[in-house]
Parts: sequence; structure tokens; C-alpha cells
Amino acid sequence: MNGIVIVDKPQDWTSQDVTSRLRRVFHTRRIGHGGTLDPMATGVLPVFVGRATRGVEFFEHAEKTYETVLKPGLTTDTEDITGTVLTQQPVSLTEDDVLRVLPQFRGEILQVPPMYSALKVNGQKLYDLARKGKEVARQPRPITIHELTFLGFCEDGICLRVKCSKGTYIRTLCKDIGEALGCGGCMAQLRRISAGEYTSQEAVPLQELLETEHPEKYLRGVDTMFREQPAVTLTEKQELRCRNGNSFSINLPDGTYRAYGQSGEFLMLATADNGVMSTIKSFWEV
Repeated sequence: MNGIVIVDKPQDWTSQDVTSRLRRVFHTRRIGHGGTLDPMATGVLPVFVGRATRGVEFFEHAEKTYETVLKPGLTTDTEDITGTVLTQQPVSLTEDDVLRVLPQFRGEILQVPPMYSALKVNGQKLYDLARKGKEVARQPRPITIHELTFLGFCEDGICLRVKCSKGTYIRTLCKDIGEALGCGGCMAQLRRISAGEYTSQEAVPLQELLETEHPEKYLRGVDTMFREQPAVTLTEKQELRCRNGNSFSINLPDGTYRAYGQSGEFLMLATADNGVMSTIKSFWEV
């Protein structure tokens, strides 16, 4: 079986836990996921099955959208409510207080990665060092916050929607906003509502996948990942050259395309340049 399944990851599962279980469901070891979610996070986790794993590399830079809850007045060593409490204080905030600080976190900003992360320093994962009580200097990294919207107050704190680039730590964003508010803060909840082209409305609860007798019905074509790109059906001659790994002439404007064969099979993500089409990545069945 080949394709992409959009999983609604439950809380307390790691992304690796999900792919491990789905290897058994789809009877293949060839599985990968499109962007790690923290165990406490829920929501959209695209999982690539079979030959579709060739598309994972294109998903690494996909934009993600989250809904999160920032708990003001509480700081922890993990920057979320699962960690050891460092400071705690009563807080009284207004909507104006929140709206006043959010603009400084929009656009291109620098973010210091948390110690409890899988990033490596001198070959060691930061969370391994953190669990030993060690802290090391981390260089700020550029990220982009495309959208940061105040959704209101809820029982656990401040509700926000965040659309961001690859490499953004929502935990750290919550911590930094808490510092800007003058009271400190950490992440209390996190749900990914979209990843690239895929949304939570398309996501399948993990338990449903684990219980189904027909998992193949949940697979969608890898071409859905590129649905913003225009589609083109190749002639028989062009398809033959494509399958042989050769470039060929084509009468199309320059750009990136989804190329299909005469049978409708998705063949490749391709680029057209000066009337010549060549392969970016092939996806046809071997």
C-alpha cells in the first residue's frame, strides 16, 4: 500500500509511537511522518506509507497552524505544564494586555530552542543533557510567525492561533509571550490544526485506524501534497521518456507541475524550463 494518511494524533503518543503502530496496520516498514508533535500535543500528523515516503522531504518545510493555550504566571523547566514548576504567581490580565505584546512576535523573529528538544549540540540531544540537569548555550534561530491571533481567554489561560514556519517551538513562543507580559508563562495545551495542505477536518482518529480492517481506504495519493501545483497529462511518448528518467520537450509556461500518465497515474513532480520538462521527484509504481 502506498499513500498518505492524515492522522489525528492523540495526547500522550509520540509521533514515533504512531508510525510504529501504523507499520503493523499497513503491513510495511516503509513509513515516515511529516513533522514531529510533542507527546502532549494532538492533531494533524501526516503519515507517509510505502513509496509515498519519497514525498517526506518536500513536507519538511511545510507551514503548520496550531491552536494553543498559554498559562500565564507559571514557568517550568520544559516550558509546558508537564515540567517541573520553576515559578508561580497569581495573574490578572486584560485583552488589551495581550494584544499589546503580540505584535513583537509576528513576522521574522529569533527564537532560542528549549533545552527539552531533540536538537543536538556537540552530538548530544538537548533533552538528554537536560535530564541530567545540564544546560548549554543555544544559538537563537530565525523563524517566521505568519499569523498570531488572540482567540480569547479560557479556563487554562490565553487561547492563541499560530501559523508558523518549520522549526518553531510553540512551547518557547508561549514562554516568551509570558515574559513579555511580565508574569511568565508556559504552554498548557497544543493542537495542530493544519500541516501543509492538510487540515484537522481531514484527519482520522488514530484509534479508528488501529481498529479498521481496511486501512487502505484512508490512504490518499501523494499528489494531494502538491495540489497547489497545476496538473498536466503527458503524451505516451513523454510518459515513456519520463519513466526512463529523461527530460522531454513540452509546451508549457515555466513552473512546477504535477505530471500524470495516460492511465491517470501520478508520475512525478516536475519542472518546466524553456520548453523542457524534467523530474524533480518520481512517484510512479515500480
